[in-house]
Amino acid sequence: MRVIGPIPGRTVQQLGLLSASGDNSPACGMAQSPLTTHILNTAQGVPAAHVAVNVSRVEDKAWREIARGVTNSDGRCPGLLTSETFVPGTYKMKFATDEYWQSLKMASFYPYIEVVFNVSDASQKHHIALLLSPFSYSTYRGS
Repeated sequence: MRVIGPIPGRTVQQLGLLSASGDNSPACGMAQSPLTTHILNTAQGVPAAHVAVNVSRVEDKAWREIARGVTNSDGRCPGLLTSETFVPGTYKMKFATDEYWQSLKMASFYPYIEVVFNVSDASQKHHIALLLSPFSYSTYRGS
């Protein structure tokens, strides 16, 4: 995962984007992240690399962005949050699919995809898988 940029009013420490050791390395090295994703380009049979991903959570009845990243060459964004920043609630992952397909010089029907899900037990791992083609998608909670 690459961190795209800061979220106004939040430090990388507050967002859980630093490694557990507290150094300045990106969070992608965190093996114990409670929220992960994996995107597969099913039209070409390859991982969807370099897809921007934003994570938001409902707070005070409004969405608040809490993390952002970009999928790696394997289509994964493993270190979006730490266990300290992952609490019960309603979450949304937004995938910037239009930019991804444009980078492949392909048109797509969906400019972005939002997956909204509930977390009742934040001690469990939550893996959001996305199977993607230019004109369809499916998602599921993986392991």
